[in-house]
Amino acid sequence: MAAVTQLKLNLPSRLSALSLIPALVLMCATICLAQDHEVLCRDGVGTFQAEFSGVTVRVGAAKSGGLSTRACEATLRWDKQTVTVAVNAAQLDLDAFGVDLGLGVPSVAFQVKNSANQCCMDYKIYSLEKPPRLLRSITGGDFFSSADTDLDGRVEIWTTDAAAVDGFENLDLSELDSAPTIVLRVEHGNLLDASSQFQIYFDNQIAGLRKQLNPEDTRDFKSSDGKLSPNTASSADRLHRLRQVKIKVLEIVWDYLYGGRETQAWTSLAEMWPDSDATRIRAAIVDARAHGVLAQVTGVSAAKRGKRVRIFDAITPSSGGKPEVTPPEPILLMRPPPETSSQVSSPSELLVELTIDSAGKVRSAEPTGSVKKDSALLEATTGWKFIPALNAGRAVASRTRLAVSLRQ
Repeated sequence: MAAVTQLKLNLPSRLSALSLIPALVLMCATICLAQDHEVLCRDGVGTFQAEFSGVTVRVGAAKSGGLSTRACEATLRWDKQTVTVAVNAAQLDLDAFGVDLGLGVPSVAFQVKNSANQCCMDYKIYSLEKPPRLLRSITGGDFFSSADTDLDGRVEIWTTDAAAVDGFENLDLSELDSAPTIVLRVEHGNLLDASSQFQIYFDNQIAGLRKQLNPEDTRDFKSSDGKLSPNTASSADRLHRLRQVKIKVLEIVWDYLYGGRETQAWTSLAEMWPDSDATRIRAAIVDARAHGVLAQVTGVSAAKRGKRVRIFDAITPSSGGKPEVTPPEPILLMRPPPETSSQVSSPSELLVELTIDSAGKVRSAEPTGSVKKDSALLEATTGWKFIPALNAGRAVASRTRLAVSLRQ
């Protein structure tokens, strides 16, 4: 039996419990954007430091007079020189480290939220070479996550068009299930929209939204003016119900539209939106979309899905030799609190086998041995981030095992 590449993790608990999953093995075919996202540094709390090819990346509390403040900063250092990525930010996160995001060089990708009141993150990609260079910035998403979603060797950047829909029809982002999802890919230096290649994801979103629609309320909304002005002669309860329908209809239309199926988007809009307001809302949707993240995109990705990449073994052989690649290292791993008090008598550790893609994201997680599964912990792995395994300095997909403490 192979020995464990021992990352013995005493993971801090999340602030809120995660929903449970029934499956023993967790497979994440797409990015789980609906989950709450943790970041490396929030209000000056949290640190990270790592080195790649002589460039040191640091994320942590901003300093003032030698003392830590309640703000975050990120720097790149090499040969006694420093580049400041961000300073006095409310939130700072590291999405990728040592990953080629389609720009031809190993890169590090930061997420920066300058103010807690700001809706969205700025995504900044720097090269990890001397001297580090800012290769690309993307704005307007409420969160970004790079991943080799299909394990075909191509890295996508998943995000949402949050800035475009924040305040749309006087709706706050917090009222939405999610802002419209966008899947980006960098090819030959160009930022392209690859969303249409992930229609299964959008279909699942649409199916879930349709299930939430009450037929009677949907008919009631269809007969309204669509704008749902507070001055409308309706009860507060009816306005609330119609507002919820309006949100679901918009989200369905957005999922079709952003998923590359414009005809279905407008057909769904015509079916569910008040006829008298359909022309206005369609123009508003088109205008908002044109001024969002897609305004930074130069085209649509036409690349076909590639062959499945090799999954390298990052588990130390039982013979005591070295694994075939440099094992992945954690960037940010969070777990939910223990589910019940009965876990006091359960094993103190859970050994988890992970498949980690070349962007450092978990594609599957499976407990090993006879230990009782921890469903919430397995689901939490969808938000874990790693420095990916390296083969001759190149980020690759890998299989590894982690021993996770269940008590602390």
